[in-house]
Amino acid sequence: MLALAELNPEQRLAAVHPPCSGPLLIIAGAGSGKTLTLATRLAWLVHQGADPQRLLLLTFSRRAATEMGRRAGRLLHQSLGLSAGSGPPVLPWCGTFHSVAARLLRDEAPRIGLAPGYTVLDRADAQDLLAIARQSLGLAATEKRFPMAPTALAILSRTLNTRVPLAEVLRSQYPWCAEHEAELQRLYAAFGAAKLQQQSLDFDDLLVSWWHLMQKPAMAQRIAARFDHVLVDEVQDINQLQADVLHALAAQGCTLTAVGDDAQSIYAFRGANVRHILDFPQRFDPPARVLALQRNYRSTPQVLAASNAVMEQASERYSKALWTERAGGCKPRLVTVEDEAGQARGVADAVLALRETGLALTRQAVLFRTAHHSMALELELLRRGIPFVKFGGLKFMEAAHVKDVLALLRWADNPHSRLAALRTARLVPGMGPASVKRLLDHSGPLAAFKSPAAAAGPWAELVQLMAHLRSADARWPDDLQRVIAWYRPQAERLHDDARVRLADLEQLARIAAGHASRERFITELTLDPPQSSSDEAGPPQRDEDYLILSTIHSAKGQEWNAVHVLNVVDGCLPADMATGSAAEIEEERRLLYVAMTRAKDELSLWVPQRFHVTQQRAWGDRHLYALRSRFVPPELLLHFDLLDPVVTPAGAPREAGPAAPLFDLAAALRGGWPSGAGSDDAPGTADPGQNPA
Repeated sequence: MLALAELNPEQRLAAVHPPCSGPLLIIAGAGSGKTLTLATRLAWLVHQGADPQRLLLLTFSRRAATEMGRRAGRLLHQSLGLSAGSGPPVLPWCGTFHSVAARLLRDEAPRIGLAPGYTVLDRADAQDLLAIARQSLGLAATEKRFPMAPTALAILSRTLNTRVPLAEVLRSQYPWCAEHEAELQRLYAAFGAAKLQQQSLDFDDLLVSWWHLMQKPAMAQRIAARFDHVLVDEVQDINQLQADVLHALAAQGCTLTAVGDDAQSIYAFRGANVRHILDFPQRFDPPARVLALQRNYRSTPQVLAASNAVMEQASERYSKALWTERAGGCKPRLVTVEDEAGQARGVADAVLALRETGLALTRQAVLFRTAHHSMALELELLRRGIPFVKFGGLKFMEAAHVKDVLALLRWADNPHSRLAALRTARLVPGMGPASVKRLLDHSGPLAAFKSPAAAAGPWAELVQLMAHLRSADARWPDDLQRVIAWYRPQAERLHDDARVRLADLEQLARIAAGHASRERFITELTLDPPQSSSDEAGPPQRDEDYLILSTIHSAKGQEWNAVHVLNVVDGCLPADMATGSAAEIEEERRLLYVAMTRAKDELSLWVPQRFHVTQQRAWGDRHLYALRSRFVPPELLLHFDLLDPVVTPAGAPREAGPAAPLFDLAAALRGGWPSGAGSDDAPGTADPGQNPA
């Protein structure tokens, strides 16, 4: 029998919900053991007789799907008493929405006029193709400013994923583009025709195509008949297309289990809408059962009390209060500093002080609303020689050498892909623009194309490689090593740091070994790329220890012993650009909540009182004053220890050399708070974050 005794009562109730009782919505608070609960439910369904081949698990990352399948498999292996040498039951339909859509479309390709070897375009390739269409229609030469390809693609993506009419998206999100509605419609039609001609789909096309299939009764029945049970993780992050697909599967008889947390819905910029989880129960008759997981296994009671208080202000939410059996702990700190420079010095002091107590830098994180908010801190860390890793830089899949190798593989799979052919041909030394254009217009066998004399040798090697990749003799993942071997001299010719880039490609080969086929490897890596090669190959070897810097969006799902949140002021949290509607403000509140609930033991919110603004120089005052975030109103201050800056008297000379810390943070972290701080009713304590003037 499954080890249900390891679950708490709330988790156990969710794991064994009878499918015959209708749909289930699990509201899983931060740190409440969501993954264990969902994996146990998946295993319990199989234990009750469900066919593992007919279980569909949908997640938002390949890694999450793999982990969920691994955990469920281990639970099944134990409960079924399988021998040590036998593997757990295979769960083939665990994946992201996009990867499952890609699989279904490949299976259904002959019925919908799509080549089984179609190419999945990544974001950059889609932008390139749309830019070509934009140029060919003459839209780049208009008298008025016309949206560039990245903006035009973003508009199209939002329109498709939210299923909101283009005119409304332009009016609400891109008002300066509204006058170009007719031209954008022409551009999107040309873009679609180009993709169809090249037998290529971008990310959005995968979901749109799956949605269209589910609108055809016969096709919807055919797809739904593959599955008995559908389980979806992070349901608060689904967009309209994904929500409609889920409900269409449920309407065809699949039992549906959804897990999520309305308090962690922070991806509206990707088309997600918190309404999908808030309105989920009412989309069924009778309404879906709602169970809440409220016991937290991560944070101290003090961190949870402050986090709960922030979310209790939300205008609409599922009622829950996270609690824990952990004892002890200190209140979160609300640290007011003079400016961003003081914030940078204070955070650096704090992380070093905790390091001296034995807490590694890797167990500490600094979170921020937007990537540029960490600039002052990065300079301070560099000055002090404190190593750090920032999440949000160049992605592994965006590196030129990785895109080169994947383009060659894509062209092998899909000879119609002009983008892949173009990128590959440009790698051949001696192939100039005219020769590349001749190749793109060439319709016969690749071996029949006459290359320039200067390119004869490398071209012949490429033709031989492509012939092998397209033959029955092709073997995966050995084929990737053949491709890398061909690419090696091109990398050494094109890049000064070829050695580093080739090492990246060896990491790519290691990733490839975990995929069953070339097509699955290319598709899944395109749909859910690693942030860097280190995502798959262990920690980056930058230092023996390093501090984590991350945007809040990138930090979701992570946890650290100590967390610092920068710029907890109006204008940053919430961001100025996100206060146009009540819905946007509520999402900003959830962002702060997500940041706070990443902390296990130590949490510090930083409140700079003023910001240096260079473009305001003509005003005579190069600083703007900031107010503490509206999400931490005065009535919530009892949940925090308050630290105020040590203000330098006007006209007093400053010491030369390194700037002195604004307060003794090492002492503060040991509990020795400066006089007048640590209590919101202490004599002489200012209200942190308010305008000192």
